[in-house]
Amino acid sequence: MQSSGRVILHVDMDAFFASVEQRDQPALLGKPVIVGSPPDRRGVVCAASYEARTFGVRSAMPSRTAKVLCPNGIFVPPDLTRYREESRQIMRIIRTYCEKIEPMSIDEAYLDMTLQFKNENTEECLLAALPIAKEIKRVIQKERQLTISIGIASNKMLAKIASDYDKPDGLTLIPERDKKTFLGALPVRSIHGVGKASEETLNKAGLHTIKDIQLYPGSLESLMGNFGPALKRFAIGIDDRLVEPNDSVKSISSETTFMKDTEDRTELRLALKDQAEEIAEKLSRHGLFAHTIQVKVRYGDFTTLSRQITLADGTQNQTTIYRSVCQILAKECLVNQPLRLIGISATKLWHVEFCQLKLPLAFSNDNSRHTN
Repeated sequence: MQSSGRVILHVDMDAFFASVEQRDQPALLGKPVIVGSPPDRRGVVCAASYEARTFGVRSAMPSRTAKVLCPNGIFVPPDLTRYREESRQIMRIIRTYCEKIEPMSIDEAYLDMTLQFKNENTEECLLAALPIAKEIKRVIQKERQLTISIGIASNKMLAKIASDYDKPDGLTLIPERDKKTFLGALPVRSIHGVGKASEETLNKAGLHTIKDIQLYPGSLESLMGNFGPALKRFAIGIDDRLVEPNDSVKSISSETTFMKDTEDRTELRLALKDQAEEIAEKLSRHGLFAHTIQVKVRYGDFTTLSRQITLADGTQNQTTIYRSVCQILAKECLVNQPLRLIGISATKLWHVEFCQLKLPLAFSNDNSRHTN
């Protein structure tokens, strides 16, 4: 499916958990609110208000680190039951405007409004979605006293970038005719599938903005392996992923299908590191911890194998996820021939009060190299 003709919205609540706390406790309005474990206990930040974010506080950061960065931060224990109920109320409002919804986390979703517009002109369809987005924002503000940012574009990647562009309380439309120019000024990390490891590889090659990728004369495969062609498509605003409705989160996964079968260790490590980062970020956004980490490989003859490891404690730590996968691959000797696909899944997910966390590894900057 081509991006042209589609109308996709990405809706994202602004600092959701912290905003709910500020709404329900007026004394917290305008204050640097940090939802998560108290700094004197081992645990992490679940969410931070925009006032706290100005100090560098972010989700999944150790609470002790957040306290150092923001000494006057007000730590509030999370109330996941209340947040889930608030999410249900918000999604109830959104479903009155669009039935085809793909929830991505408790505070984020994609909406496919393509069928609501008969006009085949993409630009006119996108503009027609603008008043609907404004109405969604107005009703959520009126009924729930919360703000939401919305992005409108012809595909999921662009809509997500648009919703992030003018937070909080933002509304951004990326016209189809202007998408390359709009993307050009953004950092490479804005592209779907580009994590920290990929970003470092691209930066070392002198590619810092998406425009750098658009104009790159060489082969992106030489830098990014088989992700290269997809990266090029994303850089010019092409993303054919569908909005796929689902009702509950039972697992979180990320996969890479290679254009050419590969057993190159550098390419595999790069893919796995970015997958681990993506899964860790989604686990954090959902307020979930995974007890089981699974790796899947598919060989050139389409034989598919999966192996898993169960952790003593739940995790949403990207380093733990990556190390677990490397341990499985090494133990099971799964990379004994070129791979067509490799992927990671986090399963046996559960919610937990962050003040009671006991993590197997602290969240730290792990710059060591791991091999499989």
